[in-house]
Amino acid sequence: MKILISGGSGFIGSHFVDYILTNTDWDIVLIERLNYSGDLGRIAELDSYQKEPKRVTVVYHDLRGVLHESIAKRIGEPDYIVHFASSTHVDRAIVDPLPFYYDNVIGTANLVEFAKKLSNLKLFVNFSTDEVFGAAEVGVYHKEGSPFNPSNDYSAAKAGQEMVAKAAFATHKLPIINTHTMNNYGERQHPEKFLPKTVKSVLNGGEMPIYATVDTVSGEVKEVGSRVWMYAGNTADAIYFLLQHATPGEDYNIIGPDEYDIITLANKVAEIVGKPLIPRYVGFYGARKGHDRRYALDGSKLRAMGWTSPTNFDESLRKTVEFTVNNSQWM
Repeated sequence: MKILISGGSGFIGSHFVDYILTNTDWDIVLIERLNYSGDLGRIAELDSYQKEPKRVTVVYHDLRGVLHESIAKRIGEPDYIVHFASSTHVDRAIVDPLPFYYDNVIGTANLVEFAKKLSNLKLFVNFSTDEVFGAAEVGVYHKEGSPFNPSNDYSAAKAGQEMVAKAAFATHKLPIINTHTMNNYGERQHPEKFLPKTVKSVLNGGEMPIYATVDTVSGEVKEVGSRVWMYAGNTADAIYFLLQHATPGEDYNIIGPDEYDIITLANKVAEIVGKPLIPRYVGFYGARKGHDRRYALDGSKLRAMGWTSPTNFDESLRKTVEFTVNNSQWM
């Protein structure tokens, strides 16, 4: 078997590369642009890669351009495609939105066009996000098929990316699915993300910004944002499960069972590090345009198919924090 992984040098992509190298004998082709968040060092550090480096081939290409004949020949005929490559940071999208539409919509369309020409493609996994559904009120969990309600340019671009996949299935019967996941954490995450930033602030004794609803008169904290947290190694396991069991044309939510507000998670990180958290509450509205206080997905569809998270929250959080403490380049 051969699998094509776009964005395998990214955070979640590298966890999936590790999973495939560890649990299969498949050959891997990575298609990489290596922008600010892509880092082949993530792959080079993997024990699984160091044992079998010849199973991984890297093809350098910017998906905003057509996969022309030369690139197609270097990739060959993959049995599976998993498409992680995209621009993902909300703050960056608000400041400079057009690259997000080029990367996420046009980039996906170009990869779909390549996929249409493959003779033996079993499944194309288009990796999307919970943020296409917008904010979820307390007690609400978005199901597959819930209406899209993007709040910023990043989530709007990801919604467009999903529509490319839906059209490819409806018109061309491309065996493609969309997945949604949320708030992944794990080893080798980009330092701009919440968990490595928290580890760094706790280690250095600095203040950690915690976005919340704050009373403008009294300064009292009324509400802190909440997320369902997902270990990237569990996400990788779920994607592999879907390669075996998914139905083309359908959508799948990939979530863990653990929802915590931001301050609770930050305190858990501080407890593992062994130093106190120094929170600095920042008024949510005005401070972070286009951000939603709570995201939540319903994971019952995948659970009914027989998938559960293989690694529990406390174990994976401790593993992640200890790795980050001992590998300062990732914070």
